[in-house]
Amino acid sequence: MIPVADSGIVSGMTYAVTTENLTKRYGERAVVENLDLRIPEGSVYGFLGPNGSGKSTTMKMLLSLIQPTSGEVRILGQSMNRTTRRNLLGNIGSLIESPPGYAHLTGAENMRVVQRLLGLETHQVDHAVGAVRLQNQMGKKVRDYSLGMKQRLGIAMALARQPQLLILDEPTNGLDPAGIEEMRTLLRRLAHDGVTVMVSSHLLGEIDKTATVLGILSQGRMIFQGSRSELMAASTPDVVITCTDPVFAAQNLISFDARLTDTDEVAVPGLDDRQTAGVVSTLVRERIGVYGVRRHEQTLEDVFMHLTAGGGL
Repeated sequence: MIPVADSGIVSGMTYAVTTENLTKRYGERAVVENLDLRIPEGSVYGFLGPNGSGKSTTMKMLLSLIQPTSGEVRILGQSMNRTTRRNLLGNIGSLIESPPGYAHLTGAENMRVVQRLLGLETHQVDHAVGAVRLQNQMGKKVRDYSLGMKQRLGIAMALARQPQLLILDEPTNGLDPAGIEEMRTLLRRLAHDGVTVMVSSHLLGEIDKTATVLGILSQGRMIFQGSRSELMAASTPDVVITCTDPVFAAQNLISFDARLTDTDEVAVPGLDDRQTAGVVSTLVRERIGVYGVRRHEQTLEDVFMHLTAGGGL
């Protein structure tokens, strides 16, 4: 795992994005504080956090849409500043907040606008449209698109320049299950082809199925950064005890914050293996028969809630 408190770069790892003590303040209020991002090249980086945790502000700082109060952003090995900004942005595709596009124009006309603005070849535009499976909808006006279709058009615009880094805010918003699966496949394929993808989402299950690296913000601070397996290990699951007298057992373990479950078992939070052995010994001394001891099976949502102290997305 990349330690949250360690701003150093892991030896041998190449990063598409790094930040050092990235901070954004509005008056006395810190929206993002001392953030050290580490996004490996060719990864799908899942960016998670409760509403108001600073995800969108961070993405906008990476894109130089918002200037940091302090700290540094490095994209593709270069510091983002006034001198390098134009060149770096030419290697970044993005979809932030509402999908772009002129509602009175067709999808094809919108893509031609992008082509002219960026000086792209026709095959680049065609490839981007094909990547999001929108070929058969390009003759329609964007005002007649569903929200999901607008999302895909926005991603096609972001992909047209064939970026090395793709930054997406809620790309599955408005998509039906089939569209979400297509988006998941697209992001994996892009990463496989060498594009680094940073994606935020409130759908933890989708991030779990797509991302190779996860970052979790809470109140503007990074509280976790690493792989899914490392995230699961970051939270100690409850120990669940099956015994002859669960009510009496829970009373005896009240100092451990033990509680009864709906299945008349005793759940004890935060115990390591040594502490678990001690709890079992306590119950045996009280002549309570212990039938079974196991760890509660965690989901990504469980760990997220634990790390963010119950904060919803």
